[in-house]
Amino acid sequence: MFLGEYQHTLDAKGRVSLPRKFRDVTGTRIVVSKGLDDCLYVYPDQGYKAFLDKLGTASDFDRNSRAVRRFFTAGAVEVEVDSAGRIAISPALRKHADLDRDVIVAGVGDHVEIWDAATWASYEDRNATTIEDAAEELARQGIL
Repeated sequence: MFLGEYQHTLDAKGRVSLPRKFRDVTGTRIVVSKGLDDCLYVYPDQGYKAFLDKLGTASDFDRNSRAVRRFFTAGAVEVEVDSAGRIAISPALRKHADLDRDVIVAGVGDHVEIWDAATWASYEDRNATTIEDAAEELARQGIL
């Protein structure tokens, strides 16, 4: 399980360090893909396979299903964690998340998200006032 929020810096080669406790869960092979809300998703190899298995249950004849599957797979990259605990993020994925230098590496349960630090701060500010409403709605649905 991935929990916590960590500040890191993207180096000149487009690499970012993963926190040690995340690397203990991911191992050395991970998948980085586009994520929602202008971030990147990072999954352990098998976690990404499970994610794709869920996406694969949707019909190829449904336009939304195809679009979502393409969004999460077309730009995804299998990456090796180097001996220093860093992962290289492709230029296309850096562009998707607008990553420049300061980043946030956040654990969100079954995967990790990588955010531009300013985008993360803005996201948190926007959602601070609505999170209680969202939690109440999930409780009404029996999810919380």
